[in-house]
Amino acid sequence: MEDLRYPIGKFHMPASVSEEERLEHLRNITLTPKRVRQAVAGMDEGQLSTPYRDGGWTVRQVVHHLADSHMNAYVRFKLAFTEEKPTIKAYEEKRWAETPDARNAPVETSLKLLESLHERWVIFLNSLSPEDFNRKFIHPENGLMDMNALLALYSWHGRHHEGHITGLRKRKGWG
Repeated sequence: MEDLRYPIGKFHMPASVSEEERLEHLRNITLTPKRVRQAVAGMDEGQLSTPYRDGGWTVRQVVHHLADSHMNAYVRFKLAFTEEKPTIKAYEEKRWAETPDARNAPVETSLKLLESLHERWVIFLNSLSPEDFNRKFIHPENGLMDMNALLALYSWHGRHHEGHITGLRKRKGWG
């Protein structure tokens, strides 16, 4: 049986990232806002308030989580680029998903935020050299990481949550 928590499989931290893989990750990050917007297109309030699995977040919470998470990711990239091995701040994503805005705000708010954020993020990422992606930072839970690993993670992350939404739509027959 399919594990609804991981519709595209669990993330595996790469030991290294080739130039071809880096370009694919950049492409995925570029396309995330469009894919998420398409995934929720035409959903009504009841559908947006439906958890993607038993005990999981609602579609609305997933969309708001993407905006929250990707804002944090953008800051992490900027810190890694502008500082020497900075320790980045973790955040309590489960608690963020329970805040009133994440539970109730229109998804359009976070869809627009994702579009603007990703536009800026992709401009920044495309300005970096391959060597820049080797810059390191310290994650409080994952230890020393580089920007290549972070890029791979967020390439996966957008597709992962898009899969939660599209999988729910398919299972429910919501087109």
